[in-house]
Amino acid sequence: MTDIDTHLLNDVAKVATDAGNRLLAVYSPDARPANRDELLKAAARNEEVSSAGLRAALQALRPQARWLAEDHETGALPDGEWWVVDNAEGSVNHVHGLPEWGVSVTLVVDGVPSLGVFRQPVAGLTYTALRGHGAHENGRRLAVSRKSGLDLAIVGTGQAEAGQAGTYARIGRSVTALLGKAFLVRVTVPSTFPMLAVAAGHTDAFWQYQPVLPGIALGIVMVTEAGGIVSAADGAPWTPARDSVLVAAPGVHGAAAQALGEVG
Repeated sequence: MTDIDTHLLNDVAKVATDAGNRLLAVYSPDARPANRDELLKAAARNEEVSSAGLRAALQALRPQARWLAEDHETGALPDGEWWVVDNAEGSVNHVHGLPEWGVSVTLVVDGVPSLGVFRQPVAGLTYTALRGHGAHENGRRLAVSRKSGLDLAIVGTGQAEAGQAGTYARIGRSVTALLGKAFLVRVTVPSTFPMLAVAAGHTDAFWQYQPVLPGIALGIVMVTEAGGIVSAADGAPWTPARDSVLVAAPGVHGAAAQALGEVG
């Protein structure tokens, strides 16, 4: 990783900011899709607008890094360098006039998220993380919560992809289990925002079942570099092949993993 440095991080941040600006140009807080066709049309527009030139710009920065295709977003990831990108993260929020959307770019090296940038245009925020160099929000260093246990913890989970009835049931069981143990339980999409909240110490833990890698890779490097712990939901070591992820402050991780381990 000797040549994965702050210069590359700054260059990636510029690429993400440019893509975010393109999305901002077609954003309106008054957007309200009236039907499925309008929603899908707006989402497709977002993908096209943000992706224009994005892949080429990143590959110019790191020619040896491969591009994660949509059909490889879950499961084991071969060794080497991979650009893991969601060029319109939270697009469903964008098309409904909500501000929680942006551009997520992560460089995964041998299965480890090692460099990450998230640009949230509406708030004017750029989140960056570089393995061994910390996590930052607009240059301000982030640190996870100092809480211990679950009794005062704010925790949350996210929704799975469509058509996963078994996963939906698992999510429901996990929420029920944590409602009886944590101070507050949230369920939201996309995954990036609650993971950033853990990295910043606003909340204390986030888990997800059957996540796609572009939805969690950025959060993993952010939370790790902010001093948090990353694992599978039951506390086992996380790899891209795992069917769950848990990110948490050190004082909360053990109790959260125990509670989720009982869910199965």
